[in-house]
Amino acid sequence: MTPRLIFIIMPVLLILAALGELLQGPAQIPVAETIGILLHSLGMDTGADIRPWMESILLDVRLPRVIIGACAGASLAVCGAVMQGMFRNPLASPSILGVSSGASLGAVIAIYLGLTSLSVWILPAFAFSGAGITLWIVYRIATQRGHTAMGTLLLAGVAIGALNVAAASLILALSLNDWDTGKMIVYWSMGGLEGRTWDHVRLIVPFALLGCALVLCFSRDLDALLMGEVHAASVGIDVPRTRQHLLIITAMLVGVSIAVCGGIGFIGLVVPHILRLILGPRHRYLLPASALGGAICLVTADLLLRVTLPEKAIPLGVVTATLGAPFFVFLLLRQRTRGEL
Repeated sequence: MTPRLIFIIMPVLLILAALGELLQGPAQIPVAETIGILLHSLGMDTGADIRPWMESILLDVRLPRVIIGACAGASLAVCGAVMQGMFRNPLASPSILGVSSGASLGAVIAIYLGLTSLSVWILPAFAFSGAGITLWIVYRIATQRGHTAMGTLLLAGVAIGALNVAAASLILALSLNDWDTGKMIVYWSMGGLEGRTWDHVRLIVPFALLGCALVLCFSRDLDALLMGEVHAASVGIDVPRTRQHLLIITAMLVGVSIAVCGGIGFIGLVVPHILRLILGPRHRYLLPASALGGAICLVTADLLLRVTLPEKAIPLGVVTATLGAPFFVFLLLRQRTRGEL
């Protein structure tokens, strides 16, 4: 399948998934009215009779949920593609390397300390710090004399990730005396898009767009890193500085996604790997395709959850982990069969 065909199909799939999300809910809003309200919000006069309650539900409840899901999915998938290319390992992802759990720990600390009421930026700042510190520790453990050992990288990620989860569980145990705080931590840590507003949209969209745009500037560098650190250095790439920049960008993307959506795992593992099999390793195509694929994946997962279990409060993060964990085991067995682990 050619990249041109992929970039025609994927936006269509994203639009269909987003439209399905907008149509799904207790209040039934027909397709014609939904499209009319969307066009009217863009300043286009459709001549349709728009009811205020329909417009309020669609624009204030459902549309922010779709936008946030698309941005979070795109950010996590792009981070996965970057890490897999930077470390030359299809098993690398924000969740496997402990970055997601680090962001979650930072956010849990902010919630436990009651700092989230001070500013809307407190939660993403703590999540970004947690993701960045975790990624730096894992990278430093696995890197010796400029060389990063892949096996050590994965093991360090699992170990630090487990430590982050243990610390977050400890904070949760300490917060159970305060029912509201404990409930907030539990509900948030499971991940989901419920109750998201335009304040959350304004928080995630600038970082998602900026981070994805910056990552695209490193497409050539990531292609060179796939050939090895020596080859990348031989073509004039400052490998340590490039990795530092990419680590900061991925920490920012993961941090803001986790801060807004909670614990959403395995999107960064599954989506880039599948698209790499279809498009090949060139990051010029892989990175934008991963952004589209991650957005489609998360929006579709939320849509399926709402369609199949509309009355059950099943967290979205549980669904992505349930689907992603078996895929990770498959990749692990495949790598072991090839003798790469």
